[in-house]
Amino acid sequence: MNDPVQMLIAAGAIPATPFGPSSRYAKVAIGRYQLSIDESVPFVLRRFVPQGRDIPLATRHIVHAGDRIDVIAAHYVGDAELHWHIADANLATDMLDLTANAGRRLGIPLPPGTAGA
Repeated sequence: MNDPVQMLIAAGAIPATPFGPSSRYAKVAIGRYQLSIDESVPFVLRRFVPQGRDIPLATRHIVHAGDRIDVIAAHYVGDAELHWHIADANLATDMLDLTANAGRRLGIPLPPGTAGA
């Protein structure tokens, strides 16, 4: 291995993933697509979303006009950046859909690290 960046990653001096620990992609591996012998492009491998029925819920939230998913996540889960946990629990791919309709009941998952989560 002659690539100095890869040597630093292997030594632990540079993180192997560009994603922070609270990112939905934190535990997803990075692949490399070989364009030629000398050139490759990194890409994020597929993230498998858990089945909604497999995500334990702490409570439900009724959406009110003006609600934002990051504010809901901060309130219930303790971190606005963990809004994707709520999206996963509600099988949503578009975060804006979660709060688009007042009266919708959102499943709120247990916060990460709690028993049963």
